Amino acid sequence: MFSKLDEVESRYEQVNLLLQKPDIASNQTQYRSLMKELADLEKVVTVYREYRKKKSEYASNIEMLSTENDPELRDMAKEEVKSLEVEIDELTERLKILLIPKDRNDDKNIILEIRAGAGGDEASLFAEELFRSYVQYAATQNWKVEMMSLSEGNVGGAKEIIATIAGESVYSKLKWESGVHRVQRVPKTEAAGRIHTSTVTVAVIPEVEEIKIKIEAKDLLTETMRSGGAGGQSVNKTESAVRIHHLPTGLYVHCQVHKAQSANRELALKILYAKLQKIEDDKVEKQASDARLEQIGTGDRSERIRTYNFPQTRVTDHRISLTTHRLPDIMSGGMEHLIDPLIAHFQAEALKNQTKSP
Repeated sequence: MFSKLDEVESRYEQVNLLLQKPDIASNQTQYRSLMKELADLEKVVTVYREYRKKKSEYASNIEMLSTENDPELRDMAKEEVKSLEVEIDELTERLKILLIPKDRNDDKNIILEIRAGAGGDEASLFAEELFRSYVQYAATQNWKVEMMSLSEGNVGGAKEIIATIAGESVYSKLKWESGVHRVQRVPKTEAAGRIHTSTVTVAVIPEVEEIKIKIEAKDLLTETMRSGGAGGQSVNKTESAVRIHHLPTGLYVHCQVHKAQSANRELALKILYAKLQKIEDDKVEKQASDARLEQIGTGDRSERIRTYNFPQTRVTDHRISLTTHRLPDIMSGGMEHLIDPLIAHFQAEALKNQTKSP
């Protein structure tokens, strides 16, 4: 581990020197790339240097215990040694986590898709509630949420919601939300008070640069239509909504957020690029070995990942056997009660895999 940390520190110093060169500073693309690398390296180097400082202090106190005869000074050194041992252990664990290979998408913004599944109207109602909880959680992280498309349910709620979420490390925190979310509760329309089970599917897709995926104009069929839903006097008077059909894959993307057709088309293309990249990424993962999949994935994300039981105010994440009775907090945006334990669990799994690796 320490040879790797020395390499990271060496690269950190190298990047610092590169950024001082005039030809680098004048090249905005290269400059931004190096600045991002420097920021990532600095997170590791700062902790590593603190670790070395504590190790040095620890060694000094150990030496004092072997040479000092004053009882009071020896007691002080013993207390300092105990304190430093705890700090060094904590810093060691932090360094191990920082050295876990990063998911290349962790720093990216995302496209969030929520669709009502089994359960009819109740699924649509929960789809909207779940989206609202993500929006409130995003606010606590200073992320920006922009609605791209909304298909309303028959009695309220939403059959489908597509939105972008932008900010710092969005994908790294929300990637664990992909999968089937099951809700158990008594619908308002249920006179007998029986608990119904409904499902909602969530997809978290990292945004991609358009340059990575090539789309030929001949492969796109673009349709325009009038936007639907509430929205003021301009609604249904202009064909501002856009639907793009990618002919080779059969993918459809619909956007009706903006009043301007050009803006809706730009957003629709944005989500199309991301979906096509996701298809390519999935192909790569399927070709990878089982051992590699174990390290970079969380299993089949299409399976049920979580159950929200409203009568018992209980939420269970089935992947890590986590149960909490903080359902009201979670539905009000307190998603950290689920997301933080998931991150900790999968970091621990990655550490175990690193230990097993030759």
